[in-house]
Amino acid sequence: MLLALMNLFSLCWKPFGRDADRYDSIGVIGSNFAGREGREGLLWFRDVGKYASGDFSMAVVQANQVLEDQSQIESGPLGTFVGIYDGHGGPDASRYVCDHLFRHFQATSAESHGLVTAETIERAFRQTEDGYTALVSSTWNARPQIASAGTCCLVGVIFQQTLFVANVGDSRVVLGKKVGNTGGMAAIQLSTEHNANLEAVRQELKESHPHDPQIVVLKHGVWRVKGIIQVSRSIGDVYLKHPQFNREPLNAKFRLPEPMHMPIMSANPSILSHPLQPNDSFLIFASDGLWEHLSNEKAVDIVNSNPHAGSAKRLIKAALHEAARKREMRYSDLRKIDKKVRRHFHDDISVIVLFLNHDLISRGTVLDSALSLRSALDH
Repeated sequence: MLLALMNLFSLCWKPFGRDADRYDSIGVIGSNFAGREGREGLLWFRDVGKYASGDFSMAVVQANQVLEDQSQIESGPLGTFVGIYDGHGGPDASRYVCDHLFRHFQATSAESHGLVTAETIERAFRQTEDGYTALVSSTWNARPQIASAGTCCLVGVIFQQTLFVANVGDSRVVLGKKVGNTGGMAAIQLSTEHNANLEAVRQELKESHPHDPQIVVLKHGVWRVKGIIQVSRSIGDVYLKHPQFNREPLNAKFRLPEPMHMPIMSANPSILSHPLQPNDSFLIFASDGLWEHLSNEKAVDIVNSNPHAGSAKRLIKAALHEAARKREMRYSDLRKIDKKVRRHFHDDISVIVLFLNHDLISRGTVLDSALSLRSALDH
């Protein structure tokens, strides 16, 4: 019975149409896409397309030698799932999450008879974390380095006029909300971040590790968990969660000098549910590489002041202009710098903008535009 429910539920999220079983070279399934798609050097973009509740725009720019960011949109008759996965320590964890988290979400929601709740999303995170831990265990002797790979994970789910936001790490989603009849647009951050540079996060870590005076360490003006990593929650980073992975043959720079008696990091997401309102205009999902250079207000203003098409690319270019300005160089010169060296100027950046069509949302109907899209798979 459960298997039948899972199969039925998965169909509601899968793309459909004659192209539904075809991946193209950049990882797109589905049909009814509109707008320009392409690359400009290390920047990949989908200028505009259709998802279940309106238009979307998507882009990613690479800075690392190997792209560590992954992102995806899954949209069908039941609703929409968005994921931003900002990896660190290599691409292994972000790729794993992009391959598995949505599948676990489908399964946990099917077990709840098609309902999406905070609990179903939390279970999907937990199952993905358990799966990655099992992968590390099974490949420990051959690939111990993936124990030190991890990923921030920001998920948005639109289901029956409600937006669910789940997050571990420091990616961010910001809502653009119309302010009455003024024509103004407020920027409202919906996600909770887990970065040791935030006082509340440091306090949380100190309270959960009262006997460890080195749980957070200030190094070169940056607060880090155990002096190693800025984020306190992630999927992966199992070397800071399970003592059996904090030993040789793991690289010595990741091994702690003292025994680990309890997990230092967590994979438990902060989850918010937000009933969508008619004045909710759009959502900006992005990895922290964008927010290092743009404020919430600036990002919302850029989206609000321009056409839908190209919104994600426009945000990334604005961040790159700011990154260049900070280094007293021209944007045109920054564009000439190749991956790996580019990481000295900015991080990998992933952006997905969802525009909210409330005529569709309020009627409970969706556009005939189901899709499954992963950005820049072949970087």
